[in-house]
Amino acid sequence: MAQVLEFKLPDLGEGLTEAEIVRWLVEIGDVVAIDQPVVEVETAKAMVEVPCPYGGVVTARFGEEGTELPVGAPLITVAVGERAPSGGGAEEARTESSGNVLVGYGTSEAPARRRRVRQEPGVSGAAPATAVNGRAGVPEAEDGPLPVISPLVRRLARQNGLDLRELTGSGPDGLILRADVEYALRAAPRPAATEAPAPRPAATATPGEIRTPLKGMRGAVADKLSRSRREIPDATCWVDADATELMRARTAMNTAGGPKISLLALLARICTAALARFPELNSTVDAQAREVVQFDHVHLGFAAQTDRGLVVPVVRDAHARDAESLSAEFARLTEAGRTGTLTPGELTGGTFTLNNYGVFGVDGSTPIINHPEAAMLGVGRIVPKPWVHEGELAVRQVVQLSLTFDHRVCDGGTAGGFLRYVADCVEQPTVLLRTL
Repeated sequence: MAQVLEFKLPDLGEGLTEAEIVRWLVEIGDVVAIDQPVVEVETAKAMVEVPCPYGGVVTARFGEEGTELPVGAPLITVAVGERAPSGGGAEEARTESSGNVLVGYGTSEAPARRRRVRQEPGVSGAAPATAVNGRAGVPEAEDGPLPVISPLVRRLARQNGLDLRELTGSGPDGLILRADVEYALRAAPRPAATEAPAPRPAATATPGEIRTPLKGMRGAVADKLSRSRREIPDATCWVDADATELMRARTAMNTAGGPKISLLALLARICTAALARFPELNSTVDAQAREVVQFDHVHLGFAAQTDRGLVVPVVRDAHARDAESLSAEFARLTEAGRTGTLTPGELTGGTFTLNNYGVFGVDGSTPIINHPEAAMLGVGRIVPKPWVHEGELAVRQVVQLSLTFDHRVCDGGTAGGFLRYVADCVEQPTVLLRTL
């Protein structure tokens, strides 16, 4: 006889207490294997798939897409020991449990192919998931598939009563992006859809306003930036540097064959070398103990802009990696950020952050420290500018470097020394080679 087990939203770690259902990966009646992902949720840190520790038949789902659930709330119920009516001698569904309930901790067994079983009369549950076509996550419209992949884009349109079929996407193959929805909302504001989840008490929007709740990742970013400004007495110093030789060195490295080396990887090597000389900036402040905690390792965060907002993936032990390894890890984490598959562990634990805002076409900025770190290096765009080189005016590749630091961990002399060393390595990469 089948035993019905309830699987609850697990503790996802890193202090997370709630998550929002983005997309169901199973339907009622599906047979699931142990540790097979059953739902995709968005936490304040990342988009993650939640595996179920039980194997059996899904008998109920709790919560529609867009619903926010606290840790410990029921997700699904699974009937273990249920037989699939696929003919005589049908294999019995697994009754084991992996015991794993944390995201990222599961067996190496591949998920079994889903098998449809007839739902027992009287078993309650949510409606089946929306049918999708060949492109994952693209819902079918009445007259064909909607070119939308991101569930966040669909939710934004739904909450504002916007019909996605009226839009022309600016992405590849007409893909509708978040920017397309936001542009349409600015151009022709519409009343919020009645099917949108009831918001927390807030001011009523007046005509001409669009109100977006500060929740999920956007809310987490807002809270962290506010905390940084509130708790850290930061200061910023900056310097212009001639990056011509650094760019030439990168070109020479990439024409020699082998994996391509990114500019970000070279800047990261310079950062880790500078932190070895000025370790005060690779630290954090324990305000309760009134102590500065210095680290003997560099877990390097780097700012990355995605459709879901700003994320800061972390390269573990960046000080022990060469330029090739750094390039590969930056590429992997950047792609995971774009697809929303970064894990909470890949977004936390940084000791220093590198922010290349030059990709946005700007020269300078005053970075906000990624709390609870003690410093962030900002890098502007590298552009040709008039520069005095070897006593003569010449056109050189110039970059502005900015360092924002926690004034509690060091004084301006240390911060200035760090920034000057970084600039020297940018101007003369051989300086870095002499200190390795």
